Amino acid sequence: MRAVYVDAPGDIDALVIRDAPDPQPAPGDVLIEVAYAGCNWADTQIRSGIYPYPPDYPCVPGFEISGKVLSTGEEVTGFAKGDKVVAISPLGGYAQKCLAPAAAVYKLPDDIPLDVGAAFQIQALTAYHMLHTIHKLKRDDVVLIHAVGGGVGLLATQIAVKAGAHVIGTVGTRGKEQKALAYGAEVVVNNKDEDFVAVVMEHTGGKGVDLALDSLGATMLDRTFDATRFLGHVINIGEAEGKPFDNLRDRILPRSITFTRFSIPHVMEEPRLWKRGLDYCVQGIQEGWLNIPIVNAIPLDNVRDMHRQMESRQISGKLLLSMNW
Repeated sequence: MRAVYVDAPGDIDALVIRDAPDPQPAPGDVLIEVAYAGCNWADTQIRSGIYPYPPDYPCVPGFEISGKVLSTGEEVTGFAKGDKVVAISPLGGYAQKCLAPAAAVYKLPDDIPLDVGAAFQIQALTAYHMLHTIHKLKRDDVVLIHAVGGGVGLLATQIAVKAGAHVIGTVGTRGKEQKALAYGAEVVVNNKDEDFVAVVMEHTGGKGVDLALDSLGATMLDRTFDATRFLGHVINIGEAEGKPFDNLRDRILPRSITFTRFSIPHVMEEPRLWKRGLDYCVQGIQEGWLNIPIVNAIPLDNVRDMHRQMESRQISGKLLLSMNW
């Protein structure tokens, strides 16, 4: 099979395609012929060597795949060769074949195509569990979503609106507000033109938001506490603009704000919660209210271009790596 390797952390050129032996399923594993692999910000961090949970190098990036079952290891039940599935793998998704633990493999309904299957898992489940597991979203809650024009932001917007909440978003690039507004966000602030804290306070009558979702860290996370109400909740899922400042205790104390640093793999340790999120998202896709905005499916040979597009911060939606079935 062909696979994308990162032999050592580096820039775009660190992504190298070469032949590799077919993986063999151990007990509890499912071997999947990959149709698409989702591209996530974590993949670029692994390539550049700044991922918070660094892998051993060389490695094959990619956590999120769709495809068909080729074979299963011992102790695996419920899957047969040819089953159409989606899966989260510990790594190895940027390849024509990939192993995934059976607990992280999910049969995809016939009416959902494989590209959508690869595009929704990490981002939609991250959004769902922030809103409905880590936080208990209520009707008329006001939610601040940073990077609202990105993959997680667009899905969080739709899930929040479906629950009857009100969404205020922020973007850093002109034009990325359009999809969020189309999906139901009430206000989107361009951080280059406006002060999001001032806009939030005006929109909420000086109260602040009930929940804030941050993927940026650094200055944006620090200022988010000023936009959050007393007894509000801030959830951080990334540090795209830099590590959080070393003042979290000082920032949460004045308003008794709750702070969570959330990572989606932790939910996978609870199979009931994991399946609940998958069922919810799949039902939303089938019902038509949860739209998965796929920007492009890029051939395996052009994997460097996929990372280049991701790091441009111009993408409003999901990039996929296609194995060219």
